[in-house]
Amino acid sequence: MSWTEVVIEIAREHAEALSDALMEAGALSVSVEDADEGTDQEKPLFGEPGMEPAEAAWEHSRVVALTDVDADQAEIVAEAAAAIKLASVPSFTTRAVADEDWVRLTQSQFAPIHIGKNIWVVPSWHEAPDPDGLILELDPGLAFGTGSHPTTRLCMEWLEAHPAPGKSVLDYGCGSGILAMVAKKMGAGDVAGVDIDPQAIESAKDNAERNNCEITYYLPDQLATAKPDHASGRFDTVVANILSSPLKLMAPMLAGRVAPGGALILSGVLARQADEVAQAYAPFIKLGVWAEQDGWVALHGRMGSDTVPPARSPAG
Repeated sequence: MSWTEVVIEIAREHAEALSDALMEAGALSVSVEDADEGTDQEKPLFGEPGMEPAEAAWEHSRVVALTDVDADQAEIVAEAAAAIKLASVPSFTTRAVADEDWVRLTQSQFAPIHIGKNIWVVPSWHEAPDPDGLILELDPGLAFGTGSHPTTRLCMEWLEAHPAPGKSVLDYGCGSGILAMVAKKMGAGDVAGVDIDPQAIESAKDNAERNNCEITYYLPDQLATAKPDHASGRFDTVVANILSSPLKLMAPMLAGRVAPGGALILSGVLARQADEVAQAYAPFIKLGVWAEQDGWVALHGRMGSDTVPPARSPAG
């Protein structure tokens, strides 16, 4: 079977309503993309406690609707436009979607990923290239974090380079739970993860179970009512791979979760943003750049130390 995609560029205020109307009019599925993706105008959407986006749309949005190849795409668009009372029917383009073995095609695009010295992220349909390595069985999914992005890799490499057997770890903004799992497999004791997305929490729990990692995951408001050592306690290592803006806003909270002498690791920060993020944390902890990769950096520091820990040596 083949399908046809209908592509409509539209203003933010109409994107969500149009998406719903297209589904009602006969579309099989609908997604919203940033029409400025790949340009200087591209804007990421993110949410953290207290700053969740009101809608998953951009000022210049692209709505993509999947339809049966034999469907009347013009009629579907017209019906949807009328349903939300648009002044006129928006222009659209179509593109063919060929019949494929989607499972095999998707799997072929994801091979095992080697990270740091000894870490392998291995999809379930592959054998581990090095059975003696630190193996994470992890399939690509809805939650962020498979080790392919530089910020995730930097955090994983930091955790590998700074093992802390028996110590406690908090992974804030855990996504797939990959960083918490690395910490646990490196010998950490009590490990917890937090994310604002309930779907990410479920994904992280499933991944932890699959990898035989005992980790507790929370939504932010659940952490406040968690077991006492998590609700009010501090952790020997706190890692947060998010984005610079929420990281700056959360500086008092994240720093307050680091135990005396404990480590804080931040990523999701572009190299040009490193100084301003470090400044936001300066009243609480001294941070410096540990390593840089593809324009992204990982910042780290020790609670109570008057000096910034050294950066990673060029040799790794």
